[in-house]
Amino acid sequence: VSPDEEGICSGKYFTEAGLVGLLEQAAASFSMAGMYEAVNEVYKVLIPIHEANRDAKKLSTIHGKLQEAFSKIVHQDGKRMFGTYFRVGFYGTKFGDLDEQEFVYKEPAITKLAEISHRLEGFYGERFGEDVLEVIKDSNPVDKCKLDPNKAYIQITYVEPYFDTYEMKDRITYFDKNYNLRRFMYCTPFTLDGRAHGELIEQFKRKTILTTSHAFPYIKTRINVIHIGKIILTPIEVAIEDMQKKTQELAFATHQDPADPKMLQMVLQGSVGTTVNQGPLEVAQVFLSDIPNDPKLFRHHNKLRLCFKDFTKR
Repeated sequence: VSPDEEGICSGKYFTEAGLVGLLEQAAASFSMAGMYEAVNEVYKVLIPIHEANRDAKKLSTIHGKLQEAFSKIVHQDGKRMFGTYFRVGFYGTKFGDLDEQEFVYKEPAITKLAEISHRLEGFYGERFGEDVLEVIKDSNPVDKCKLDPNKAYIQITYVEPYFDTYEMKDRITYFDKNYNLRRFMYCTPFTLDGRAHGELIEQFKRKTILTTSHAFPYIKTRINVIHIGKIILTPIEVAIEDMQKKTQELAFATHQDPADPKMLQMVLQGSVGTTVNQGPLEVAQVFLSDIPNDPKLFRHHNKLRLCFKDFTKR
């Protein structure tokens, strides 16, 4: 609807019936998209209209559809798939306005990195020529000075929705964690001497947090990034995160209903009998054998000890 057209406000949509029609379409579309929680929100607007008109027939239909929506939420618990997200950066003057822009792309659930890579390579390869387009394979920050000015570069990274701890109190269900998303994160491991991976004691991690201009799901499947934040984790913080992750995996595996011995065996093997010597034992030997000299590290040291306490309980 564009407001500057003559007579637009006397059009068919600018009536109560028009609004009802649009809302019904919206509810049907949300239902097809599997966003049953949003169906409920749309009907919250519709119900008072029908109640005011004493339209029992319409109300009966709506409540029937609401029952369907809620029973689908219950039955499809854990089976719903919403989307996979990728950060795509464009570099090179060939892209014009897109040069140095970054976007978050929303792809159908379980899209592999190779699939989106292949698609974008094909699309931009046709436009600029296969030999001009290059895909940057890592997720390190791009240094423009090192790029060939006659080429077009695309960098694609898998990203995950990012939430602060306080947000997790409200984002309880799987739907909450996949709806109204504006912040995404990816991690890049690095060491101070330039290699990606090193010994535990020298392994740092950079978390990059992207904020988009609108929230997903949106009418477009890609939204530009308007803010980039970076958090650097020191080696002991990396270790704390790894231990928390292992503890979560154990908790998940031990609380599965029905129990899944295969899953539990895999998680246990990964926690205890690690073939690579970067397992929990190694972490404890590296970070917990001595009390750190630097008082700034006491908090991390204690936190890691608490992580191990949790871990051994599990």
